[in-house]
Amino acid sequence: MNDDAPFEVIPFLRTLTHRPGVYRMLDEKQTVIYVGKASNLKKRVSSYFNRSHDSPKTAAMMRLVLRVEVTVTNTETEALILEYNLIKQHKPRFNILLRDDKSYPYIYASIEHDYPRLRFHRGARKGKGRYFGPYPSTSAVRQTLSELEKLFLIRNCSDNFFQHRTRPCLQYQIKRCTAPCVNLISKDQYANDINAAILFLEGKNKTVINTFVRRMERAADVQDYEHAARFRNQISKFKEIEARQLVKRSGKLDLDIIGFASNAAIHCVTVMFIRNGAVIGSRDHFPRLQGETNKQKIINAFIAQYYLGRDAPAEIIIELDIPDGELLQQELTLRMGHKVRIRSSVRGDRLRFLQMAKTNAEQGLNLKVASNATIKRQFLALGEVLQLEDTPQRLECFDVSHTSGEVTVASCVVFNGTGALKSDYRRFNLSPDLLGDDYRAMSEALQRRYARIKKGEVAMPDILFIDGGKGQLAEAMKVLSDLGLDWLTVVGVAKGRARRPGAEQLFRPGESRPITLPSDSPALLLIQQIRDEAHRFAITGHRQRRAKVRRTSTLEKIPGLGPKKRRELLRQFGGLQGVTAAGVDDLIQVHGIGRRLAENIYNTLHLEN
Repeated sequence: MNDDAPFEVIPFLRTLTHRPGVYRMLDEKQTVIYVGKASNLKKRVSSYFNRSHDSPKTAAMMRLVLRVEVTVTNTETEALILEYNLIKQHKPRFNILLRDDKSYPYIYASIEHDYPRLRFHRGARKGKGRYFGPYPSTSAVRQTLSELEKLFLIRNCSDNFFQHRTRPCLQYQIKRCTAPCVNLISKDQYANDINAAILFLEGKNKTVINTFVRRMERAADVQDYEHAARFRNQISKFKEIEARQLVKRSGKLDLDIIGFASNAAIHCVTVMFIRNGAVIGSRDHFPRLQGETNKQKIINAFIAQYYLGRDAPAEIIIELDIPDGELLQQELTLRMGHKVRIRSSVRGDRLRFLQMAKTNAEQGLNLKVASNATIKRQFLALGEVLQLEDTPQRLECFDVSHTSGEVTVASCVVFNGTGALKSDYRRFNLSPDLLGDDYRAMSEALQRRYARIKKGEVAMPDILFIDGGKGQLAEAMKVLSDLGLDWLTVVGVAKGRARRPGAEQLFRPGESRPITLPSDSPALLLIQQIRDEAHRFAITGHRQRRAKVRRTSTLEKIPGLGPKKRRELLRQFGGLQGVTAAGVDDLIQVHGIGRRLAENIYNTLHLEN
């Protein structure tokens, strides 16, 4: 999904697919806080929004969720493995049970034993044998072990049980073991079986089948039909349970797969990332190419803009050839220092990856279309509420953020018919003498912004929103009146007495009574969205500026005290605390510090403290 598009729950759920996949819950900082898999994405994700939550953990999580992203897979097994990869990558706070490597189950092969066994393992990997995994769940391990026992007839008993057997156990009777405990199979034959099982766990399925075929043929040649039949049955069983789990491939492929979907007006390009043979996620992009509908040209332009500014993998898989394919390959190879291929004619796993990427692109396009339709309805509703002659096309909202007057920052965010227009966002670092005066801060920010708008340097909005009540609104109207822009539609957005979402009051110039809208009003939802975005943008800028100020030493503010003299002062007195405790006569002893500068240092430090 595109971060620029506002997230609307109802259209999002309505357009979700019923196919299996993985969903990611994101908070206001776009941090992944939960990753889950689903056999039916629509049903599973909808359940989070369509009912109350019995679990306090889920209820707490949903209070933080501001966006949901999905990746569609071919099977639930693929979703299972992708879920594991994403949890490992993002370490979401609400996936606490699977947060540590040691929490993941493995299959352990005790290959140092004369008759090795395969068993479930969780915890530190200190044994001398081999470990296969990690697996995303205990059920996946147990199911795999069960299939391996049926297929390769490997023992599953403990070493203590194995050493004290005098006759075969029930596992032998039901053809789940060859009874090595009582020497009903030779050590070499058992070694062949365990090696085949290990090859299977390594993903070398063709090697396993070829081995079984050769063993079956050799047994038939010497008329050992009982063993030949056993190998024949194993081959048949193997073909039944052979996992075509695309996401779990053990190959070392590093690929980017590019899927494309378009409805002529909107284009969605999905990049699916494959690293070491595993899908680690996907990302939707919506290139803006006015009037362009040719798929090849769109993908060509996207690859050029996307990869020439970042790392590229060994292969980039696309649906069809592009005009600059050879040129881009040469340039990317030169930039990366390794061979980069852009391929379109693919088969096997690469083709299946490509189909998966195309499916995700179609899903992303559907969500974007639904989101745009919602925004259009919201803009229409807003125009009706404010009784405008035409539907507004461009909105601006201002907010101010500070901590007790410290480093005041104002923000201006812009929305248009497609949602947040982040390229037009602006922050204003305001005068330090404002000391928490929100009215003067708003006045300065509006003066700076709308002086440029009046000159034609910035597009004029249809509606200006001010975060605040009558006071902030009056201050805004003074600024606009001085600039000759008092005809502009201005709305003050106050939180209301309840100070909760849905209870906002809207103030218009010259109207004493506020406008109160129903909590589910499309116009109010749009206003909340732009107001919250302005607040987020302002407070982020304020925190960044405040952190920068607090990292700055007081000594840096003193005129005439350059970097060399500061270093010498701190070295001589062991840090800022020592400099502060020193008197003027002490400071003079430092090379390069005269009396006037020493007095300036002393006065500055003691005024600050």
